[in-house]
Amino acid sequence: MRHTLRHQHGTTIIELMMVVTIVGILATLATPSYYQSAIKAKETALKHNLFTIRDVLDQYRADRGTYPATLAELASAGYLKGIPVDPFTKSDSTWQEILDQAEGGVFDVHSGSDLVGFNGTPYNQW
Repeated sequence: MRHTLRHQHGTTIIELMMVVTIVGILATLATPSYYQSAIKAKETALKHNLFTIRDVLDQYRADRGTYPATLAELASAGYLKGIPVDPFTKSDSTWQEILDQAEGGVFDVHSGSDLVGFNGTPYNQW
């Protein structure tokens, strides 16, 4: 007698559970790395924005002999197209304007965020 063997095609529930478990483990390992990369990108953007604003403040003072009264004055005078957005507060109005005690006007700027950077320094002290 001939016995015909039936070959079942498809996957078993055990195989599916193994694949889902492996995908879950990989996702768990990748997630912290993704968030760390996103924060580092925001830190880089913050450094760039601070450098740009500080450079423009110095240019304004060199041209006009005094610092601007507010950051908005930089934009209205044409030194900036617009006030950059703080990547951590997601706003252009949260910058901490540091006033010059002797001359008046904004001579420095810091982030308005209360968060702490990877280097251990709060962003509002950068």
